[in-house]
Amino acid sequence: MATNGRLIAGSHNRNEFILINAEELNKPKTKELSGQICQICGDGIEITVDGEPFVACNECAFPVCRTCYEYERREGTQACPQCRTRYKRHKGSPRVDGDEEEDDFDDLENEFSFGGHRNQNDSRQIAESMLHGGLNVGRSDAGDTLGSHGTSDIPLLTYRGEDVGVPDDSHALIVPPFAGGSSNRVHPVSFPDPSVSSGPPRPLDPNKDLAVYGYGSVTWKDRMEEWKKRQNKLQMVRHENANPDGDGPDDLDLPTNDEGRQPLSRKVPIPSSKINPYRMIIVLRLVVLGFFFHYRIRHPVPNAYGLWLTSVICEIWFALSWILDQFPKWSPIERETYLDRLSLRYEREGKPSELADIDIFVSTVDPMKEPPLITANTVLSILAVDYPVEKVACYVSDDGAAMLTFEALSETSEFARKWVPFCKKYSIEPRAPEWYFAQKIDYLKDKVHPDFIRERRAMKREYEEFKVRINALVAQAQKVPEDGWTMQDGTPWPGNNVRDHPGMIQVFLGPNGVVDVEGNELPRLVYVSREKRPGFDHHKKAGAMNALVRVSAVLSNAPFLLNVDCDHYINNSKALREAMCFMMDPISGQKVCYVQFPQRFDGIDRHDRYANRNIVFFDVNMKGLDGIQGPIYVGTGCVFRRRALYGYDAPVREKPPRKSCNCWPRWCCLCCGSKRKKGIGKTKVNKKTKSKETSSQIYALNDAGEGLQETKGEKDLLQPLRKLEKKFGQSPVFVAATLKENGGIVHAAEASLLNEAIHVISCGYEDKTEWGKEVGWIYGSVTEDILTGFKMHCHGWRSVYCIPKRPAFKGSAPINLSDRLHQVLRWALGSVEIFLSKHCPIWYGYGGGLKWLERLSYINSVVYPWTSLPLIAYCTLPAICLLTGKFIIPEVSNYGSIIFISLFLCIIATGVLEMQWGRIGIDDWWRNEQFWVIGGVSSHLFALFQGLLKVLAGVDTSFTVTSKGGDDGEFAELYLFKWTSMLIPPLTLLIINIIGTVSGISSAINNGYDSWGPLFGKFFFAFWVIVHLYPFLKGLMGKQNRTPTIVVVWSILLASIFSLVWVRINPFLSRSTGPVLEICGLDCENN
Repeated sequence: MATNGRLIAGSHNRNEFILINAEELNKPKTKELSGQICQICGDGIEITVDGEPFVACNECAFPVCRTCYEYERREGTQACPQCRTRYKRHKGSPRVDGDEEEDDFDDLENEFSFGGHRNQNDSRQIAESMLHGGLNVGRSDAGDTLGSHGTSDIPLLTYRGEDVGVPDDSHALIVPPFAGGSSNRVHPVSFPDPSVSSGPPRPLDPNKDLAVYGYGSVTWKDRMEEWKKRQNKLQMVRHENANPDGDGPDDLDLPTNDEGRQPLSRKVPIPSSKINPYRMIIVLRLVVLGFFFHYRIRHPVPNAYGLWLTSVICEIWFALSWILDQFPKWSPIERETYLDRLSLRYEREGKPSELADIDIFVSTVDPMKEPPLITANTVLSILAVDYPVEKVACYVSDDGAAMLTFEALSETSEFARKWVPFCKKYSIEPRAPEWYFAQKIDYLKDKVHPDFIRERRAMKREYEEFKVRINALVAQAQKVPEDGWTMQDGTPWPGNNVRDHPGMIQVFLGPNGVVDVEGNELPRLVYVSREKRPGFDHHKKAGAMNALVRVSAVLSNAPFLLNVDCDHYINNSKALREAMCFMMDPISGQKVCYVQFPQRFDGIDRHDRYANRNIVFFDVNMKGLDGIQGPIYVGTGCVFRRRALYGYDAPVREKPPRKSCNCWPRWCCLCCGSKRKKGIGKTKVNKKTKSKETSSQIYALNDAGEGLQETKGEKDLLQPLRKLEKKFGQSPVFVAATLKENGGIVHAAEASLLNEAIHVISCGYEDKTEWGKEVGWIYGSVTEDILTGFKMHCHGWRSVYCIPKRPAFKGSAPINLSDRLHQVLRWALGSVEIFLSKHCPIWYGYGGGLKWLERLSYINSVVYPWTSLPLIAYCTLPAICLLTGKFIIPEVSNYGSIIFISLFLCIIATGVLEMQWGRIGIDDWWRNEQFWVIGGVSSHLFALFQGLLKVLAGVDTSFTVTSKGGDDGEFAELYLFKWTSMLIPPLTLLIINIIGTVSGISSAINNGYDSWGPLFGKFFFAFWVIVHLYPFLKGLMGKQNRTPTIVVVWSILLASIFSLVWVRINPFLSRSTGPVLEICGLDCENN
């Protein structure tokens, strides 16, 4: 799409379409057009070297572009479509028959059409453009243009076999489906190859020994044995890596190199020496839990029945939560990828790369909260990725319509011209300049080449100047002019009103556009800001992502998508290749809906006080899910299959038929099923095949649209098209793009593409469609990531978890306490919304392709906020027990002691074995346990009440954070204290447990030695709560270089204990051990 470097703004509903002449520094180089439109294909007519519009016919000047003119002279009637006058050759066009006597000029450079000077796909593109222009051109059933040979009697061969009735000199050249996109084109070849000897074949005499001809000799036998061994080895590898459910057909055109025939990835199961003890401990823990609850229920506490009942209910809930979390980790796996095999298969020497195209989405909203410099680093890491340039397109969604983001992206595109070739020349990692230059390199130790040192220093100076320009834009944006922002040509910025502005699209980089400093092309870079109007629900991030899905389908339509947050840069330049090892694997790739990478973070303190890295979830839970049906989608760092986002079912391999009932006796119960059961089975099959039938009808309408009219004979064919429009919207270009399973743009007029690009990002496009319901990112929750992945798994897809040795993506995380709690609050709120919606995994998705262990993991992901209620109650019990002198457990017998000790040991053993096979440290495991309690008694509780108010009462509440101060330093944000109402519950629990502990100790000291025994259980219970809330208390105390936090805590605790003990003991008063005796005034002896 050529925009001449101009910003496109428009609104489909208001019939507005504007090209703003913003004088950018990096205008793409596009062909100059005359303003006239070709009457055949609809493209613009170019300006010739003489500065005049191109005129094909000198008689009637019928507007025809040069491409259609040359095609008509080469393949057609060589006459003008309007006046039927024969075309004459113009300067710059090749000769055809009949041009010998017509030329009055010399044009030797273009007079003859050499094979290497013209694209072989020109005729196909012209034919498809003519189809869109309404010409009557023949098409095959698959939608390919046949040309002049489309009706000839050439026997067409299928890809799998050859017609034996076809003579050797009339064979057809077959283009494999995956080598040529979705095409199944057949090119007739009616002459033998002169390079191949045409001698007669050597006859074989059946009466002679085969050894005479070389067959059966020792050499031949050795070669056959070696070939059989290789084939057996390949079959074993294929069998080990194949999915039992069937993951797609085998590759039909494998290279002759054995390494290229191997699978692109493989599963690596956890060693049995680690996983088997882990499973045994899980089973043992279940048994111990049974005995534990048997003992707890059979031994109530009469004098503290309320406390006992509350504790038992909480413990039952904790046990159920543990089961939901534990069993999806029953069969964890790891995976390995083979990038060299990917290159051997899809990047053959001397041929164009056959790797699939990828559209990359970067989403941002507010540049004041998401610094433009961070977004720029993410974009630069994408543009410099190790992947074919022509197959990468980066789309930046600016949902805040901020001119600051637009200007920063313009500066980024200019700096990319220098940064991208530098990265690829020296293969540097990471390719985000901010983090690359932050690395410390010892030039002498690493023996770096002097040229690299020189260029690195020059590039660092360039980057520092780039940062100055970005920071200047940020400083300028702090004060908004009264009349709003204006562009360099004086045009008002269309996004001055954030809630009411048209859609905007700007192509900064792309094919045939700006090149880098070495003259090489750069990946496509597109700025997108969807239309926003009052009265429409824009669905926040999910709506922005769906807008990117549609506009990318119109402009590039890659079969795979990658979405990253604006602060998650590509840390491993081969990350896209890692994902393609799963997506493009011919054995198991067809059923993979997305490849999820773990989230890794920079800038977190060494101790990871608030478990920001989330190591346990990403290195333990996600590996367990990968062994079932795949990991859940976590919102960023994920490569999608576009077709899966469109709501289609996963492909299902047809299983071989089972034994017929005729082989069983008639009295067998298996053959006596009722008609009702047969009917149910038939209905289930119909449900599964419904989408396939729809797909087959869909592909019959491929590339239909503008020239299609509703006639009586075509009425049945238009029915699937109407269904598609109801599902995907009223854009014929986008609907046609959804039909291309292997990607590829829809050929249409340039002006039509611009209109459709604006149309699909209009605010009313999704009305009365299935967007957000069955298509794209699913609406209904602030955590749209969980809901979107859940819907895909319900359609039978599986996902893959990829952990490369070098982390694929890295981002930033909120490291201070308040921001971390608000992040957890948003996640928990989304889970509550899903739990209270129709998409709750407890009752949604049965009868689909979701496996039951995968369902347990999704149930756990939406149920965990409810754990905050029993958790707060359970953390309050020790303080109540210490203050009242009662306890939730009666006097413990020897049997009870064994059960409690066994359960405690099982909990420890489970954690130790998880750390062993998950390869995580004890610090990470313990921080995760601590923050589970901190988040449970704060963020999860507030999310629960906020979700109930929002879903049941329609009240949308929010909790604001007010900054109270900060410090400078490496981790200044860590010590930044921000007050929020979520701090109240954990602070209250800390205070009452500390008071209860002080009260219990003072009571034991006052009552003597015998009271220390019952106090031990209560004190251990309270100590468990205080230790888990210790990072929270540490966050409240502030910076570490002041008085150490532990000293402050213990000082307060010991001072309180000493004060209470002093009051209760009072050593300056004499203690009496009995009643006070006084002298009686009566003389009892004399009386």
